[in-house]
Amino acid sequence: MKDYDIFTEKWLRECYRVMKPTGCFWVIGTYHNIYRIGAIMQNLGFWILNDIIWIKTNPMPNFKGTRFNNAHENLIWATKSKSSNYTFHYHSMKVMNDDIQMRSDWLIPICQGEERIKINGQKAHSTQKPAELLYRIIISTSNPGDIVLDPFSGSGTTAAVAKRLGRKYIAFEKEALYVKISQERVQKIIPIEKPLLEYLIEKRNPKVPFGNLIEKSYVKIGEFLYSNNCLYSAQVMADSSINYNGEVGSIHKISALILGKTNNNGWGFWFVKRDNTLVSINDLRHQYEQEQLRVTKSDIIQEIIFNYQ
Repeated sequence: MKDYDIFTEKWLRECYRVMKPTGCFWVIGTYHNIYRIGAIMQNLGFWILNDIIWIKTNPMPNFKGTRFNNAHENLIWATKSKSSNYTFHYHSMKVMNDDIQMRSDWLIPICQGEERIKINGQKAHSTQKPAELLYRIIISTSNPGDIVLDPFSGSGTTAAVAKRLGRKYIAFEKEALYVKISQERVQKIIPIEKPLLEYLIEKRNPKVPFGNLIEKSYVKIGEFLYSNNCLYSAQVMADSSINYNGEVGSIHKISALILGKTNNNGWGFWFVKRDNTLVSINDLRHQYEQEQLRVTKSDIIQEIIFNYQ
């Protein structure tokens, strides 16, 4: 094991050296080696973010019957340091998981069927990883155009998935047969169109508090807010609270009070009058987002010119 540890430290040290401060590192292994790798990583300065359990939905059976069926592998996700500004598309992963926060146990079948590369009916590579596993890793922790490096490329799954997802890739492999298989495999990959690779779900505008509408005069101090049937009204105060018959609080608190609820979303309850027409304050909030939060291309160009004058 001493020789293994020396070799492992060498390649991990090189990965650490070439990795950008904003990059991240993934390694996968089994009980044979993953704990030794993890310890060496920590000794070298890697900061571990998660250990992921890849649960194989169709593991190979244990024919001898001498131990539990080995039905999972461990992945370590790490950065260069605790302060690294790494990429993680949290919201996209949540959407991928049916709007439930993605957990650290992943149910993914082992490579099989047409995906499994074979030569003369035999597996070309004994530990070919499923593309689904690499897809999840790459799409969750990198961006289009990023460089993905695999120091032990094997059958080329990492490079193939990276190319499909619009990433650049560097792959190392010393076995000539695997190099040939990988090259043929990667050449067949058609990258996904760039517009389809955008992380639109991650580009969310920050929440706009009611006070912002007052500061920008979308709602004026002293004017009244009304319920949709005009049965209830409350006056807007300078501190962004509203006054309803002596009861003072937020748009949410006062609407909940009127409705006899513990909580209520005031954005959908209150309206202002504009030219004798009721306008939802939620519509005013959207107007604020459109006009105040979206920076146009011309604004950016003007800002650059201004900074260089």
